[in-house]
Amino acid sequence: MTTGSMTSLTLSAIQYVSLDGGVAANVTEHIRLIEDAESHGARLVIFPELSLTGYRLDLLEGPGDWLSAADGRLDGIREICRRTGITAVVGAAFKEDDGTPRLASLAIHPTGTIEPSFKTRLHGAEQELFVAGSHPLVLEVDGWKVALALCLDAAHPAHAEWAARSGADVYAVSALYTAGEDHRLGLHLGARAMDNRMFSVLANLGGATPSGPSCGLSGFWGPDGLPHGQAAGTGTEVLTASLQYSLLARYRQP
Repeated sequence: MTTGSMTSLTLSAIQYVSLDGGVAANVTEHIRLIEDAESHGARLVIFPELSLTGYRLDLLEGPGDWLSAADGRLDGIREICRRTGITAVVGAAFKEDDGTPRLASLAIHPTGTIEPSFKTRLHGAEQELFVAGSHPLVLEVDGWKVALALCLDAAHPAHAEWAARSGADVYAVSALYTAGEDHRLGLHLGARAMDNRMFSVLANLGGATPSGPSCGLSGFWGPDGLPHGQAAGTGTEVLTASLQYSLLARYRQP
């Protein structure tokens, strides 16, 4: 287990090709990848949108691949987070205690607690399955504030602006950008970082999806809006960076 500080935050963005077999199969692979990230010193691990099922909305017509905060299928991820001290953000179809269906990023803390963050900008068939959220969750990890975004959220400047007003140092986007969206991806992640003087991070769903093949390019952007390390291909890949607070301070000078 490592100990972070406010001077830097080491985190991993996981570009992930979801496995067939639903939640159970993907939990096992998530655990392996969190262990890999921990070996590189990560304190926070970000997975893509719907990482526990893949972007397969057709699989969500029945109850089997929906999760709740108390779902025992998440116990393995809870345990690896407890053992490593890592906070892991995983993508899931989620039902609140009152049954409200959400397209969610679930932040699983070393304590075993789960904080859900809900996609605010639904599109297409998502609008038939989910209820939109109102604002991003802002996590605190080692003194850093990390705002969570889901895919189309990042296309709307107001979402990141709200995060910045809430003190976010990092804008972490779990998404599916497909082939041909390379330029759009770069504009979204770069602009959100530069306009709000924060880091941005992308964990993109990899491989082939019903919406088309992934364009990859998971990685990190600095408060200057420039990329600082991106995935080489479109397969599963663990990308780790140590974000420096001194760089944020430089761009936040009045």
